[in-house]
Amino acid sequence: MIRHLFITLFLLSASLNAATPTASLTTKPDSWFRSDEGRKTVECILSWQSELGDWPKNTDTSKKEFAGDRSKLKGTFDNGATTGELRILARAFRATNDARYKQAFLTGFDHILKAQYPNGGWPQYFPLSKQYHRHITFNDGTMIRLMEFLRETATAGDFAFLDKDRRAAALKAVDRGIDCIVKCQVIVNGSPTVWCAQHDEITLAPANARSYELASLSGAESAGILIYLMSLDQPTPEIVRSVKGGVAWFESSKIEGFRYKRSSSEPNLTKDPSAPPLWARFYELKSNRPFFCDRDGVVKHDVEAIGSERRKGYSWYSNAGEKVAKAYAKWPHR
Repeated sequence: MIRHLFITLFLLSASLNAATPTASLTTKPDSWFRSDEGRKTVECILSWQSELGDWPKNTDTSKKEFAGDRSKLKGTFDNGATTGELRILARAFRATNDARYKQAFLTGFDHILKAQYPNGGWPQYFPLSKQYHRHITFNDGTMIRLMEFLRETATAGDFAFLDKDRRAAALKAVDRGIDCIVKCQVIVNGSPTVWCAQHDEITLAPANARSYELASLSGAESAGILIYLMSLDQPTPEIVRSVKGGVAWFESSKIEGFRYKRSSSEPNLTKDPSAPPLWARFYELKSNRPFFCDRDGVVKHDVEAIGSERRKGYSWYSNAGEKVAKAYAKWPHR
């Protein structure tokens, strides 16, 4: 349970830019959900649910009711959308026994299951886009967040209202997702490394997304994947091999002696022997060399060689590998 909580916190920290309902709402007492304030909050959330069962991203759906045409609402699994709202609805139903909350939850839950590819991956949203959104999406923790949510629905008390078949389906979906993760791991010179932020939904190969998000080894998304795999109670030999390969990649790819700052005018990297290690957002698939892009998609090997808009508007380095190392130090299967 502690390890699953750690993953949830990791995923929440990876989505700080998303204006989704705060996780603190699920910790409110039953009396709050029965109060005028609580019911008004849940009504706001319900109003933003699309007809398919999901919610839009980058929107605080708990503050103000949606006043437009609900048939035009477009939901997603990206940036923490949908799973946050579903958790709140489950908590609200437990506290109030309002059947509307349960039905809305079931619609969203079933939508997540329908969106999963037969190979176990999930796109950014469903029905499928003709663009990069259709790829299996690890970016910003999307797929891992869905899998953690589904695992909770099969085990946590807040979801006890789910029928036996749905709970079993959730666990099967998670198992398929784990299998997909292992198969997506990029093999370089015979050794497992890490993952791209998105993989082709058919071939499972690393795939491009936005113009500055090229097929690569991801030093950000891969951290969340490895932490999730290390949370599994009974990892298979394939999972153990996958984790060890990923951890070895993080160890060999760390950048020491520099501190990173998002800025359009100041140096992005400054020398600092006391700084914690950094990992680039993207590494070339064959050379493992960090790279950076403007919106023109032209590869540069110096973050300050790209324009000011992308230098400030995107996180090109992170300390994500530190979380991997800490989790691995406690992992009983290393």
